[in-house]
Amino acid sequence: MPMTGRRLTSLLAYVTTAAAGASLLTGCGVLPGATGGSREPVTVMTWAPDQTRATNMPGMPAMAQTYARWVNSQGGIDGHELRVLTCNEQNTTAGAAACARRAVRENAVAVVGSYSQNGRAFMAPLEAAGIPYIGGYGIAEDEFTSPISYPVNGGVASLVAGHGMQLAGSCDRVSLVRPDTTAGDKLPELLNSGLRKASHRTAVDIPALEDAAEYTQQAGRARSRAGDEKGCVTAVLGERTQTFFDSFRRLPEQREREKRDAVRISSVLGSVDQPVIDRTGGPHSPFEGAFVTGWYPEAGDRSWAPMRKVIQQHAFADNRVDPADAGVQTTWIAYTVLKDVVESLDQDTITAGQISHALDRGERIDTGGLTPSLRWKYEDLLGAPGFTRIVNHEVTFQVVRQGRLVAQKPGFVDVGETVLSAP
Repeated sequence: MPMTGRRLTSLLAYVTTAAAGASLLTGCGVLPGATGGSREPVTVMTWAPDQTRATNMPGMPAMAQTYARWVNSQGGIDGHELRVLTCNEQNTTAGAAACARRAVRENAVAVVGSYSQNGRAFMAPLEAAGIPYIGGYGIAEDEFTSPISYPVNGGVASLVAGHGMQLAGSCDRVSLVRPDTTAGDKLPELLNSGLRKASHRTAVDIPALEDAAEYTQQAGRARSRAGDEKGCVTAVLGERTQTFFDSFRRLPEQREREKRDAVRISSVLGSVDQPVIDRTGGPHSPFEGAFVTGWYPEAGDRSWAPMRKVIQQHAFADNRVDPADAGVQTTWIAYTVLKDVVESLDQDTITAGQISHALDRGERIDTGGLTPSLRWKYEDLLGAPGFTRIVNHEVTFQVVRQGRLVAQKPGFVDVGETVLSAP
């Protein structure tokens, strides 16, 4: 397709602006708005998988770069230029370990707002170097056990336990389709811990391959076990959740008009979010009417206004940075923590040890209503087996109405006791 003059002008404007932003990330000298050049830059890393067959989170490193452009245009963090390194974790143990080793090699003082299922592979190099892991996505168990990890949400454990609570009032029988992995093996009991809050029967557990091309067999089993009367089918398959529900809605019994509403579908944030709903038809999406449990307020909540403004002004034409994406949101909150801690230190040179010490001694972080205030002192830790580092055990109950994720119940729901009750 020939490039028009208008498209060429837009492209040149984007390249010029992006280049200017890149100079803020890697350049030397005094930052715009800074009062002097005596403070050393702060180097951090953000990693996530991209272009893999399983779950991809390109918005997280893209949001990190956007945040750096914004904060550096304001004079940096307390006068420190913020330098963001990014790394493709590739959804492999080798990739995760390589990213962690690079963070060590390049003297990163923290890994911030990242996604990886391969906790053991990346946490060991970080622990050896004393580099804190701030605001990981919450998918790896090691994020909730390592002493150098500072999670900003309750991870998949809180989502799934909370989801059981959300479903208990509306579903008589529940089928759970989840990854056939070690992490996936924990999900049935977490969901059941929430269902038990309403003296509910346990869910039917249906393991499935995490990167399958279709799920007709699992969909049929989930549909039949849920029944026709107040049955619910929930899938927690990350990026493949959409693939599962494509298979589900093609089942012959689901295509019959009179049975279309007999079984409700549901999931959790990260497996279903606003971008997925938009891509699959908005108000005509198969997710219309679905229950969804999230960590944070719905994407339209006013608490997200500062993040939206930064994205609008500093993400340029980067469509990876979607303000409704859970990975983007988590990265914003993680960098909010980093900024608060660096400002509290008020030092010319920032080290990994200083950041960890400040968090361990009880620096309290206000995220502007996106989470409860965050603090990682010993008495703030939930202490659940396998999830000892959870400090934020609140979730939100949402539902898809007219193609938008909106609050089903206002405010946060505390699921700490529910997570603690899971075996």
